[in-house]
Amino acid sequence: MAHYQRVGDVPPKRHTQHRDPREGAGNALLYEELMGEEGFSSDSSLLYHRHVPSAMVDARTWDLPDQKTEPNHPLTPRHLTLHELFPGAAWKAIDAVTGRRLVLGNGDVRISYAVVGSTSPFYRNAVGDEVAFVESGTASVETVFGHLEVGSGDYVVIPRATTHRWVPTGDDPLRLYIIEANSHIAPPKRYLSRYGQLLEHAPYCERDLRLPTYAEPVEESDGVEVYLKHRGHGAGGLAGSVHVVPNHPFDVVGWDGCLYPYVLNVADFEPITGRIHQPPPVHQVFEGYNFVVCNFVPRKVDYHPLAVPVPYYHSNVDSDEVMFYVAGDYEARKGSGIGIGSITLHPGGHAHGPQPSAIEASLGAERFDELAVMVDTFRPLEIGEAGRESDDGAYAWTWAGGRR
Repeated sequence: MAHYQRVGDVPPKRHTQHRDPREGAGNALLYEELMGEEGFSSDSSLLYHRHVPSAMVDARTWDLPDQKTEPNHPLTPRHLTLHELFPGAAWKAIDAVTGRRLVLGNGDVRISYAVVGSTSPFYRNAVGDEVAFVESGTASVETVFGHLEVGSGDYVVIPRATTHRWVPTGDDPLRLYIIEANSHIAPPKRYLSRYGQLLEHAPYCERDLRLPTYAEPVEESDGVEVYLKHRGHGAGGLAGSVHVVPNHPFDVVGWDGCLYPYVLNVADFEPITGRIHQPPPVHQVFEGYNFVVCNFVPRKVDYHPLAVPVPYYHSNVDSDEVMFYVAGDYEARKGSGIGIGSITLHPGGHAHGPQPSAIEASLGAERFDELAVMVDTFRPLEIGEAGRESDDGAYAWTWAGGRR
């Protein structure tokens, strides 16, 4: 996110001496870390640590949650019921890092779901950026850049290799819909100036972003474990390690730059509408390599006198479409069994659209009160263990009134 920020204590000139002014610190030199994308050719930030950021005293393997996927074969649309994945009170002992379950994935992106009540370990994803959509609940996301207080409707964007942890803060379960890229995730290029500012036609702007608040550096030297997801030869080309670092990773006294985690609440996304039905790209909020993220928010709908407000049938020739139903009453899906907490997968090669009865029923509607998060991928998605477990097995036949 090319939006310069300066937080805490940084020197007036980069790559120059910066010393610890604390009493008893002996005027020690602080350690500068450049965290940057695409080598040294894209956005970056400089962080100033009290301790050597490369130091580690032990390492071991971390057995990642099941990352195996199976092809969607025979090719069918699917309805997945995510709220059935974490029954009872089991969520109280689950955390947002080790407890997330893989729903769908391919070589570009993985979609997981977690219902959690426990503090996660410190965690760093060295494979790609993450966007976690908070379906419900509250948490503090503690990061090396500072803290983010998050709640329902928040997109939490965490750049690759950012050390952080999730700390649930309420009595209710924290429900997270997690999109993990093998790339970076950013606002759509068409919404950005050539210098990176969000333009006037964009559905959100820099004022809508919530940034990390400064947190006092933590002094702890008993050894801290950091869970690391990285490239490897396991399922999905991923591997896990645990690094034991001698000092607390949140020892940063200040940072500045254009790379950092941030939060955008879905309520701050301003919908783009028209007289006739607008195509899905108007709902786009983020993009990564070979996928996009869109959201469908409460909005005024098509106002041509003969408009058909629900979507027309369409064939995803180049992409798979994943819709996560978060809130409201999704007009196009009435009669399909889909409800809050559902996912639909509409694969490329299958024409899909509204349930037949929903078309006539939508005529004359002036507003849709619905909230959904959509991911479109440009390589086929495969089914993860959580997707297999939550598949209702009946959705593919609903347009025809049932299997024959």
